[in-house]
Amino acid sequence: MDKIKLLSDAIANQIAAGEVVQRPASVVKELLENSIDAGALNLKLIVKESGKTLIQVIDDGSGMSPTDARMSFERHATSKIKESIDLFNIRTMGFRGEALASIAAVAQVEMKTRREEDEVGTLIRIEGSEVVEQDFIQAAKGTSIAVKNLFFNVPARRKFLKSNPVEMKHIIEEFQRVALAHPDVSFILYHNDIEVMNLPAARLSKRITDALDKSYRDQLAKCEIETDVVKITGYVGKPQSAKKTKGDQYFFVNKRFIKSNYLHHAVVNAFESAIPEGTHPFYTLFLEIHPENIDINIHPTKTEIKFDNEQLIYAVLRSAVKQSIGVYNLTPSIDFDANINLTSGFEMPVRETPSLKPSPRTYVGSEINKKENLDNWEKMFESYSSVVNTEAEQTVLFTSKANREEPDDYQKTDETQILQLHQTYILTQVKSGLMIIHQRYAYERVLYEKYLKDMQSAQNVSQQLLFPKTVTLSALDYALSQDLLDLIRGIGFSIEEFGTNTYLINGVPSHFSDEDEAVLFKGILEAFKENENHRDNSKKETLARTLAKRYAARQTKTLEKKELTHLIDQLFETAMPSISPDGKPIMRILPLEQVGELILNA
Repeated sequence: MDKIKLLSDAIANQIAAGEVVQRPASVVKELLENSIDAGALNLKLIVKESGKTLIQVIDDGSGMSPTDARMSFERHATSKIKESIDLFNIRTMGFRGEALASIAAVAQVEMKTRREEDEVGTLIRIEGSEVVEQDFIQAAKGTSIAVKNLFFNVPARRKFLKSNPVEMKHIIEEFQRVALAHPDVSFILYHNDIEVMNLPAARLSKRITDALDKSYRDQLAKCEIETDVVKITGYVGKPQSAKKTKGDQYFFVNKRFIKSNYLHHAVVNAFESAIPEGTHPFYTLFLEIHPENIDINIHPTKTEIKFDNEQLIYAVLRSAVKQSIGVYNLTPSIDFDANINLTSGFEMPVRETPSLKPSPRTYVGSEINKKENLDNWEKMFESYSSVVNTEAEQTVLFTSKANREEPDDYQKTDETQILQLHQTYILTQVKSGLMIIHQRYAYERVLYEKYLKDMQSAQNVSQQLLFPKTVTLSALDYALSQDLLDLIRGIGFSIEEFGTNTYLINGVPSHFSDEDEAVLFKGILEAFKENENHRDNSKKETLARTLAKRYAARQTKTLEKKELTHLIDQLFETAMPSISPDGKPIMRILPLEQVGELILNA
């Protein structure tokens, strides 16, 4: 019997849908872009259950005839392409038929559409690529497409969708990208019948602040340059607005959102030393390039583009950004030259991989037995000459000596010498020599494990506020916070929802009662955004690490001997006293002989 058979249209459509429809946000992107192509000036996006049960886009665009409405759900149907050369000349986002067939293969879709010249509109209902109804109806000019029960016929795909807050976060990201690309169009977003974002048509600078962050209002530096090859417009953030996270960085090529590490490097390189190391500027930049000089068909989502001469684009972009921040007196000098040689290549600097020198001795073994008598913590480290000597994130576990015979000639007494150095290091004598402890990293380790334990037992103490504080977030940060509320409450926050993208904070963790509540809350969200790509880190670990680092940073102060001793005792009660939550070494032991050599060789 023959084994190779043709797939049915339904199965083929589901396979094709997997390339275009990966999650609810994919549907949002395709529907919004289709409406923009139809000339809509007012767009309304309605989602329920983060798009899992309903995604509806209503526009006032040109609408479609009954024939076009039906054809838009057919595969390989388009009004834009007649010859292969047209693939490289399309300036619009997409076309009805590019994604609707894929969406209709994995959802229940209802379309209502009417052209201005038609007296009645058209209704089409499709389920799993099968047309179940087509009729004439009364409808407003434009198109309404409702996508219900996404992946209803592909339960395996539906099972792998993330939580509602996570999926809503992705929807907001797509909504923001399309809204930024078209500031002349009005956008409204509803989630579960609640208005999340309302963006009236406006100039680009106002659209940036409305869609992303109101605080950007005074932080925008205009960027503009035009050459024979590329025209660049948009805004970059002033250096003081740089953040540790890479969010709010947008490139649009011919009004299409793209991702490009190469172009991002050009922007960052233009700032040079104007921003602190480890921080990132925000930007919204538009590049207009002739379609013949780019290839947008290398990825199904069209977020990656190939340029004919990317080195030239890099050079122009870098110079444009450098000129922009120079106009605002943000950098001491500008290397932009109106007569820049745009024909010469531009080589992207190559970062050398730092070499890590191995420490003299590295020990790997079982973790310290926390039930041990920790009054004699020195003897657990008496044989260790050093720990990792680099800033690389490594895990070093010291061999437990719980079952070894304890030396009779050592007991920690009140006469044990402990010294604090520049409010940063703790020096204490041990049998083998001198132990140096990084004070802040020690606090981080102690607090990190405390917060993890508190979240596990839900016994953290909350300090109630005399006057509750409201904090308003961007739509994206609010969606992120929804996924973290239980954890945030578990570490001592007393918080409740209070209107659109707003919370009312009634209490904070007791350790932070003297810190600005809104700043603390936003700082936690920033830390999660910074760590969202580190899949190995659980949400609890990220939250515990964030709070520990935040509180420990305030402990660079003079401590009494009793406080120093208490900190050391607490440190050795932790599971990993030698390594901070970020993987940095906390301590080092210098043998007495090495101390002597340092003096003799000075």
